[in-house]
Amino acid sequence: METTKLALVSKILLFIIAGLFISSLFVPMWQIDLDAPQYPEGLVLKLHANKIGGDVEIINGLNHYIGMATLHTENFIEFKILPYIVGAFSLISIALIFINNRKFVLAFFGTFILFVILAGLDFYRWNYEYGHNLDPNAAIKVPGMAYQPPLIGYKQLLNFGAYSVPDIGGWYLIAAGVMLFYIVFKEFNLFKRKQTI
Repeated sequence: METTKLALVSKILLFIIAGLFISSLFVPMWQIDLDAPQYPEGLVLKLHANKIGGDVEIINGLNHYIGMATLHTENFIEFKILPYIVGAFSLISIALIFINNRKFVLAFFGTFILFVILAGLDFYRWNYEYGHNLDPNAAIKVPGMAYQPPLIGYKQLLNFGAYSVPDIGGWYLIAAGVMLFYIVFKEFNLFKRKQTI
């Protein structure tokens, strides 16, 4: 009879995953780097689980000239709920060690993937609204120009080059996702099944 219990290595990985989730709360999760000739040292926007950090005041000052709304942590409900979601993921990872059932790990992996998709869509919406909803009375107006930063990767915005990439906390979450993916593959013997096909 096939067992539904988790292997020891999966339990160890779940413990590590719990640590990665918690650790991601104490470091920036995402960053948007801005490079321009007048700022040779560059500007950076750091997105933590609970706040916006980095060169926020300078970026807000620049955004004012092109009609973009200023960025303030308190304007985003995401920064209020994200720490609880990530903290819950950490607690669930620990609980799964004691539940000791691979089907629950599969459900958790599916939930995490859904969270990543929804977070990506929300981040895109956030960037879109700030890049397109411009003040018509702005000092600098370029017809047809929008200032939406890239979801991930590079984009040229007037004389600024914008790089949007995961920060340390984001890489922690990516590592947690990769480990969960490995656990699911290992526990359901998908490696062996692929070899026999």
